Amino acid sequence: MGDIIVHQNNKKGYTFIPKYIIIFVTILLTGGLLSACGNGQANLSSKNHSSKVTAISKESDNSDSSHKQVESNSTSSNTQHHSAISQKLVTATDKESAGPTSNYYWVNGKAHITGFSHLKAGDYRFTKDKQGRSATARAVLTYAEYQSSKGSRQGEPLAPPAWPSSNPKVAINYCLTGRTYHGYLYNRSHSIADSLLGSKSYTSEYNFTTGTRPQNVGADQSGGMRYAEETAENYWNNYPGTKNTIDYETTPVYKGNENIPRGSIVNIKSSDDVLNTEIVVINSVEGIKINYNDGSSNAKPITSPNSRTKKNQSSYSNGDYHGNSTCTSKHQTTSSQTTTGTTSQATNKTTKEGQWTVAAAGMVFVSDSQKYYSRVTNPTNYQYVSETQATANGATRAARGNQYARP
Repeated sequence: MGDIIVHQNNKKGYTFIPKYIIIFVTILLTGGLLSACGNGQANLSSKNHSSKVTAISKESDNSDSSHKQVESNSTSSNTQHHSAISQKLVTATDKESAGPTSNYYWVNGKAHITGFSHLKAGDYRFTKDKQGRSATARAVLTYAEYQSSKGSRQGEPLAPPAWPSSNPKVAINYCLTGRTYHGYLYNRSHSIADSLLGSKSYTSEYNFTTGTRPQNVGADQSGGMRYAEETAENYWNNYPGTKNTIDYETTPVYKGNENIPRGSIVNIKSSDDVLNTEIVVINSVEGIKINYNDGSSNAKPITSPNSRTKKNQSSYSNGDYHGNSTCTSKHQTTSSQTTTGTTSQATNKTTKEGQWTVAAAGMVFVSDSQKYYSRVTNPTNYQYVSETQATANGATRAARGNQYARP
């Protein structure tokens, strides 16, 4: 290796420095510069990374905050929504009203479904509130369950919390139909029906509330809670065998600490969004004042509805009317119409089989919804005529039965 000559301005002249020393020094200087540059880049990278982490953290915090705000707004919106419905229900029940449809329900727009994120097809959940009252009932319904529940009742209704100690037989006069119901004032009313959930609907007392007879089936056997049930049933009938599901949610609505609900909010939504509705059901009776704490009322109990029916010679007794006088003309008209069917009753008597009243051969029981049955539990709620006459009047045989009537 050759030597490098370094020129020095001194008396001794030139000094020779070995080349390898120069190379070594050069490497040290270069390394220092690279190190300094590297440290600068590292520091810059670190600062950039820190800035990015901070930005992501802030973005995450903002996202969480936004999500919580959405949840808060949703909860607040639902609370306001329920509060508005509650006020309407209290007003209707205080007035002993059947509501805007005269059939103990009204449709209230699209469904407000909540609490289904952890439920899958076939799942159900019944809840109680802090006071021990039946609260929201939820189920993800399937067509298979609907099919399996057809034909007969899948269990025995359970007494709901605060079931009244007295449940008198009364006369209820319906303005919608002009007819009079004779029977028990209260029913053990399903929040989610036997026809939709089958035997599962009998697994908890919290799937039941104390409902008036019209709250359960309305004035014409297709109102009240029955209207909501039929809404879901009609969907299944329109889509037989479908794999779609229905989110079905019923929330009883109470006034303050009362034990008996003023009504219920039923939300129904199919997975394909074809069915999407909210139905509000009213828990009242036309002309009867109810105490929603203990279930007592000002209704006059009836002791012998059968003898009263014979006395009036009508399938629907006029009875003792309560409520608005505007119903009078409807009652009188219906009375004269239904009397024409009593001649048949004299020669085609019904028979009893346990709780069932069975029609004679060729005779049927026609409901207000124009469906006819061969056996029923309360014949005074139906028109008893020949099957020929029923068909001529536009009635059709019921496709399925329930705990009150069978085809």
